[in-house]
Amino acid sequence: MKQVLIAGISGAIGHALAVRLLEQDPGVSVVGLCRDPSAVAFSEDYSGRILLVPWNAADSCSAPAAAEKLKAVLSVETGLDAVIYAAGILHGPGMAPEKRLEDLDAQAIAHAFAVNATGFAMLIQAMSPWLRHRRFKRIVAVSARVGSITDNGFGGWYAYRSSKAALNMLVRNLSIELPRKYRPLACVAVHPGTTLSPLSKPFTRSLAQLRVHQPEETAANILSVAERLTEDDNGTFLSWDGSVIPW
Repeated sequence: MKQVLIAGISGAIGHALAVRLLEQDPGVSVVGLCRDPSAVAFSEDYSGRILLVPWNAADSCSAPAAAEKLKAVLSVETGLDAVIYAAGILHGPGMAPEKRLEDLDAQAIAHAFAVNATGFAMLIQAMSPWLRHRRFKRIVAVSARVGSITDNGFGGWYAYRSSKAALNMLVRNLSIELPRKYRPLACVAVHPGTTLSPLSKPFTRSLAQLRVHQPEETAANILSVAERLTEDDNGTFLSWDGSVIPW
């Protein structure tokens, strides 16, 4: 993977992914998408190898605008070897994981879908010209095990669970369509494992009973899965250790 796009590079996982890629291969260049590029810092050692572009997953016009900016610095002929969607939201102002039906809020659900699912689909649509080359391509959507319908035995977290399930369906749909135009590729959803980040911070007490990864560990795990992908993995839902998760 020499040309990699990371959506959500300002988040804990997205930033760790970028650093890991830049550290392990001096030939890698990263395009990072986030709402405020000025708030993201990288070592000067990576100067010239990372490009930050403004993008907002919740804004339907943002992906085409990012694509226009990208055209000026990365030709579609050069292409992208990987697109990693690491944007996601679980909680925020006026938004918290729901424990019961009475907690549901239509605006919060719509926002979760915009960031966790719709943003991914619109980004792939906008970046599709960079997938036309004949090298093997990886499209990795950072999903969540709680988005598995089969694995849901606890309920709750309506907006997050259902938006991640929608993300998984988008991955599955794209895995069917994209090979018709952009082969060879693998389009997959990946559960990153529970990661210590602002997303998980409010649940510190609950995390004590789980295996929790540092962002750097999560990045290493996701990239390990990505690097091992083949066309046979296209359309699968994988855990951070490479095992298959039921949809």
